[in-house]
Amino acid sequence: MEQFPTLTTKRLILDQIKPADVPNILTYAGNIKIAENTRSIPHPYLEENAIAWIQIANAGFMEKDNYMFAIRLKDTPGLIGAIGLDINKENNRAELGYWLAEPFWNKGITTEAAKAIISFGFEELKLNKIIAVYLTTNEASGKVMVKNGMIKEAEFKDHDVQRGYTIADNRYVSLIQYRMTKNEYESL
Repeated sequence: MEQFPTLTTKRLILDQIKPADVPNILTYAGNIKIAENTRSIPHPYLEENAIAWIQIANAGFMEKDNYMFAIRLKDTPGLIGAIGLDINKENNRAELGYWLAEPFWNKGITTEAAKAIISFGFEELKLNKIIAVYLTTNEASGKVMVKNGMIKEAEFKDHDVQRGYTIADNRYVSLIQYRMTKNEYESL
């Protein structure tokens, strides 16, 4: 695959994140509610964070170990979120990750995007397994996994230090991991 793929669904276009997306990334990923629901989005979210993230996404595509897609509505092409697969080549699996701008929550957009990415992972990348992890404080993310036929695989109790705290504060958050194997995908 020489060119970054473009995936389409009923309402969405999933394509490469571009420098022109920086203003939307800053606006949407800069929302503290987005950062609180993820393990890796910093807050405050600065322009250098967005530029570095785009560079990492492009390098990941070049190395074929990360496919990070912009989520766009077909009728308004600006970036409203991102979704991707972080590939573990040695074990032929990937971790699915995503975020969506708050104005677009509760509309089925992430579920629709995740379905397309899961299909891409199994059909185009020929993965054997896709996992996804969510913070127990973000049950909506878990619902995306369930709606796409993923199966609960594990609970990691008190796994990460809660955002805004340190180890000394003794405040932790748990994670729930879901999975889908190639065989499970094919049986859907």
